[in-house]
Order: sequence, then C-alpha cells, then structure tokens
Amino acid sequence: MKILIVDDNPTNVIIMREILKKENYRDIDTASSARGMFEVLGIEGYASETKPRKHVNIDLILLDMMMPEMDGIEACRLIQRYEHLRNIPIIMVTSVGDSKKLAEALDAGAVDYVMKPINKAEMMVRIRLALRLKQENDWHKERDQRIQDELKLAALVQNAVLSPAIEDGKFEVHAIYQPSAELAGDLYAWYPLGGGRYGVILLDMMGHGISSALLTMFLASVLKDTVTTYVDPEKVIQELNRRFNQLYIENQLVQYYFTAIYLVVDTVVKRIDYVNAGHPPALFFQNNGKVLMLDKACCPVGLFDKMDIEPQTLYYEGEGHIALYTDGLLEMVQEDYEVRVDFLISQLKDSHWDEDKMFKAFFEDHGKQKREDDKCLVWISLVL
Repeated sequence: MKILIVDDNPTNVIIMREILKKENYRDIDTASSARGMFEVLGIEGYASETKPRKHVNIDLILLDMMMPEMDGIEACRLIQRYEHLRNIPIIMVTSVGDSKKLAEALDAGAVDYVMKPINKAEMMVRIRLALRLKQENDWHKERDQRIQDELKLAALVQNAVLSPAIEDGKFEVHAIYQPSAELAGDLYAWYPLGGGRYGVILLDMMGHGISSALLTMFLASVLKDTVTTYVDPEKVIQELNRRFNQLYIENQLVQYYFTAIYLVVDTVVKRIDYVNAGHPPALFFQNNGKVLMLDKACCPVGLFDKMDIEPQTLYYEGEGHIALYTDGLLEMVQEDYEVRVDFLISQLKDSHWDEDKMFKAFFEDHGKQKREDDKCLVWISLVL
C-alpha cells in the first residue's frame, strides 16, 4: 500500500510519515504542494482534462486542506476530473473546524478528514478504513473487468456461429445483426439442402444477456442437424420445441421461449414452405410490386410440450426478395403496429441488397438513446 502525504509544512509531513512507519506503512511518498502532488500522479498541465501519462500507483492521499497557490479542496476537485484517479481515497488533514468547509471538502471528493493536531489513533483508524474500502473497490473493479473480457470473448464465439452470406446463382442471403449488449438472443442460420433448396431460420430468444445467449448457443448447436435431418418446416420447429423443452427449465422463475420463422426455399420449382412461430411477419416483395406478409403464425417455441402448427406454402414467379427481421426493428418507430410495418416496407422495398443503406436506416447509432433490443435483418434475394 502506497500512501502520498501532501502538506506544505515539513513538520507535519515528518509527523505523519513517522506515525505511518511505526504502523508498518513504509511505502510513502510526499509532496509540498498541489502542483507537487499532480507531478506524483503523473499529470502535466493539470488545468486541462488530459489523461495522466503514466500508471498511478497510489492507494491513499493524505491532503492538507490549507496550502498556498491551491488549497486541498480545489486540488481534490481537479483530481475528480480524471477517471483514473477518482478511486484513490483522499483524507483531508486540517486544523479548520468549520463544518461548512469540512462538508465542502467531502463534497469535492474527499472520503474523510483528520483534525490537527494529529491524533495517532484517530488517524490510523481512518486510514485503515479508507484502505480497506479501496481494496474492496479494486477487487470489484478487477472482477468486473474480467467479466467484461469474458463477455467479449463469448460474443466473438456467439458471432462465429452465425452463417456467412450466400450468393449462389438463383439464391442470395445476407444479414445485419446488432445486439443491444455484448451477448444477445437473436440467431440466424441457413443451410443448402440440395437440389436448389435452402433452409433459412431466424429466431429471437426472450430476454437479453447471458441466460438468453446461452440458450441461443444451445439452439445453434442443434440447428444444423435438425434442419438437414428433418428439412420440412413443421418437423423442424417441432423438433426444436422438443429439444428446447428437454432442458427442463420450466421450473425457473422466468419461462423461456423463443419466436422463430423458418423457410425452405426451392429455387427450382419456385416454392416457399414456411412456419412462423410467433415471430414478426416476414415481408415478401414480389416482382409485380405487391408485398406479401408471411404472418400465418402459431405459438412461440418452448411454451408447450406440443405445438399446433399449420405450415404454409406459396409460389413465386420472377425475381423478388424476402425480409426477415426481429422485433427490434419494429420498435424503432414509436407508433402503432400498422405504421411500424409500413415504415419497414418503405425502407425494404428496393429490389437489390444495399448493406450501407440498410445499416443507415436501421442500425446506425446516432447516440440518441441506448438500444433496448437486439436488431437483426435477414435479406433473401430470389434471382432468375
């Protein structure tokens, strides 16, 4: 533990240093002014808010309240400007008994104060308390940093399971995905099924954060086998429901479930089979200018042991595109449902995929507010 003593009176510095040494605190630095303290803290041009140029290894500051040039209260306020230094506890050392001044010092960022003439027992009690709180704060800070590092790594793993774009003659599929936090509950995937057929799925797990992300990763681990084995939309959704319910999470305080839309696109016979399990309706933009909503839906996956599913089939001619999305896109517009859908249609009606335009329309962060939900857009192009 390194302690910095800041006092313009050499006698006071000697007294405090000797008290600390007798209590086995021997890593001590001193400064005779606020300017000297800033130099120890690695701050040059301390009137600015620039970052300190070096690592600060100070665990506690004993700061004299009354000093020439700059008093301890003003020096304390300046220290609080620097995020790197705010966690260093500052104990004011003063002979001023004015309660307003003491309150001003605490309001400026000091954690405690010691009155002059210094009482050894009182000073050491206050120092030990401040150092103990500093140790606890440092522990929490290091733990939080480890958690953030692990979350970033988990996000990279989660992102790695997402399917890359496909540009395969008569069929193209692209996606943009923007989670609201490091980990999220949206998942998309697509698989060539042979004979010009492709399976495409987009799902949205209830909630956000680690629990939803873990459930999403579980689904990612079983998706490929499920889709390539069962192919048929009804069977795929039924199997996902069965596998999800095998997790036995129904006794938890929160009942987890997910919405999903799964399509099998046959580019040879120009046929689309799909199941919508409580998901926002996909938008099918046809070459004649009409927009078809894939809104024939059943209940979300995971709510019941058995699902009553009505698979849907439609045929298409010529070129067109299908937009799948999660409800984070709908929530961008604070209007009723019909207005939200009309907004999506107006933004998605272009016949060709334009990632820059889609990003600006739906995903660009203008800093107005924190994102409350994950956003995902999947764009399927049906090409002649």
